[in-house]
Amino acid sequence: MTTVADILAFLDTLAPRSLKMDWDNCGLLCGRPGREVKTILVALDPFDTVIDEAIRVKADLLVTHHPLIFRNGLMAVNEDTEAGRCVLKLVEHGIAAINAHTNLDIAPGGINDVLAQTLGLNGIETIGEEGLLRRGTVPAQPLPQFLAHVKQTLGCDGLRYVEAGRPVATVAVGGGACADEMEEALSAGCDTFVTSDVKYNQFRTAFQLGLNLIDAGHFHTENPAMPVLRDRLQAAFPEIEVLFADSHRDCMKFFG
Repeated sequence: MTTVADILAFLDTLAPRSLKMDWDNCGLLCGRPGREVKTILVALDPFDTVIDEAIRVKADLLVTHHPLIFRNGLMAVNEDTEAGRCVLKLVEHGIAAINAHTNLDIAPGGINDVLAQTLGLNGIETIGEEGLLRRGTVPAQPLPQFLAHVKQTLGCDGLRYVEAGRPVATVAVGGGACADEMEEALSAGCDTFVTSDVKYNQFRTAFQLGLNLIDAGHFHTENPAMPVLRDRLQAAFPEIEVLFADSHRDCMKFFG
């Protein structure tokens, strides 16, 4: 019998919780560790739609990147908030919830390695003090050519970017909100940085520093790692069914 605790122990070999940042919330956030697991649903976020899908496929466990309980001010488990409704649904249907967040960002083979691989970077290596970012190279090319490649490869509806007047050759990536790490990317010799959730002043700072900065969206920079995580779970536990959520989409759209 495979239990929730077995899955958690395996995830800790892929992305040890010791790697997570101090402010983060990772691990088993809902459910009993001894519960038997026959079906797992893997998704980027534990949103309402994903939990409804978990109920439909009769999942015993939901494994996500983002935590169910985080900086959402959850003070009570009731129907007044989305987080409260999600916890209630999971508990009522006996579904456990595990997440691996910043530990999966940092871990080898995690969010940022998969992002670098998806973008086709060569010679991928870890950079930065926390081991968060990845660096690699591409054939030297104008920024518009690389922008088209990023948009197509990640399936983005659009990109926000600033052009610093340099061709693209050495690229840093940081899935999710990693724009604060741009000076790490520049110090590592990168001319271009792909991340998301970039603020107005951060674009200006990148321009002043001479760094091409591309915001490809939080969902699109992190979601590529989820099918990979599904495959690794399935390989480790062939006796159970591991599914990748097909209901989860980026809620942010571009008009134009």
